[in-house]
Amino acid sequence: MKLLIPILFVLVGLGGGVGVGMMLKPDPIADCKAMQAGELTLEAEAAAECEDILAAVDKEIEALKREMEGPTTFAELKRQFVVPLLQGERVQALVVASIALEMSDGTQDVVYEREPKLRDAFLEVLFVHAHSGGFDGEFTAPAAIEDLKRRLNEAALPIVGDGLRDVLLTEIVRQDY
Repeated sequence: MKLLIPILFVLVGLGGGVGVGMMLKPDPIADCKAMQAGELTLEAEAAAECEDILAAVDKEIEALKREMEGPTTFAELKRQFVVPLLQGERVQALVVASIALEMSDGTQDVVYEREPKLRDAFLEVLFVHAHSGGFDGEFTAPAAIEDLKRRLNEAALPIVGDGLRDVLLTEIVRQDY
């Protein structure tokens, strides 16, 4: 009996500590959003984990929006995008990409009407991505592709309007020289 009371106190204290710890556990999404807004600084490993968390949250939000918005149609841009990767003044590689846009049903005509402006915006995004090293190394890693698609979506939205659901990379290849 003398041993039972201290063991009981230890178990109650341990259970209470675990319960309080679970209640006070920081919200990783809130921390990641604070990091993204520049209000919080995290170590490199935690920052990379935050990027993955935010990308997953954004992807889930987009999927839910798509479900709620109804039927879609696809508008594939007719020509591929060719992006030279330079090293000094020499072309080191070429990246060739095909892009399609997922649009709300009945709004795909605006893509073809504004294709020159859309191609210009996409090329600008692709050139900036190339210049910042986005096509170096593992350029098809999920985080790199999500970043590129996010930028392409941001570039397309003001041009084609609210009918835009997503920008799709239908083909992407890198040819080294």
